Amino acid sequence: MTTDPYGTLGVGYATRRRTDPRIAVLIDRALAGCASVVNVGAGTGSYEPPTTVLAVEPSETMLAQRAPGAAPAVRAKAEALPLVDDAVDAALAVLTVHHWTDPAAGLAELVRVARRQVVLTWDPARVQRFWLVADYLPEISEQEQGLACLDTVMVTLSELSGTVEVVPIPVPSDCVDGFLAAHWQRPHAYLDPAVRAAVSGLAALPDAVLERGLRRLADDLFDGRWHEHYADLQAIDELDVGYRLVVAGH
Repeated sequence: MTTDPYGTLGVGYATRRRTDPRIAVLIDRALAGCASVVNVGAGTGSYEPPTTVLAVEPSETMLAQRAPGAAPAVRAKAEALPLVDDAVDAALAVLTVHHWTDPAAGLAELVRVARRQVVLTWDPARVQRFWLVADYLPEISEQEQGLACLDTVMVTLSELSGTVEVVPIPVPSDCVDGFLAAHWQRPHAYLDPAVRAAVSGLAALPDAVLERGLRRLADDLFDGRWHEHYADLQAIDELDVGYRLVVAGH
């Protein structure tokens, strides 16, 4: 195994990247009828259904944060799953494909070991319009250019598994899973170093870039410009920020 990048990027995942019950409902719906699930790139165990028979995670930092009683876990990569062909009913991958060394190989492994593939990813074009990225930290989009996300997942699974369904995942205003856009209605959260530490897209930015963008955000919050510009966001309970659930197989 190579050096664990989540030794620095995975700080606080167990407490900051919790399962949001409303997002979990959509994932569980996609897994309906599946009696056995492998969670690939499982992290600390978010969104693992009770039917999870194995969690696969390459990061020791993440494995160490898994709760007692969580599904059995092994340290392995998506590109070489330690399972025989057709071992489980479904393979789940939540916000992880973009971290894989060879996304095409990893997605092929999901198809090899499971009859259904359920992958949570995002649409970069939509995320680019998210206010944090568009107005304060456009470097996030620049940094993530070329990462495997919606198009890669859709095209690859369509070729390998046939029919693909794409389900929008709206983000609740009080989302408890602290991924990048989770705090779209709570802008002060991005000023908290503990919040940022559990978001790889923020934690990986150069300090100077992060400081410059967050200083502008803090100024806009202090003088009310942010709330004036985004007053419409205060009146809604959920927002489509580009997260998508791709369901393939049968």
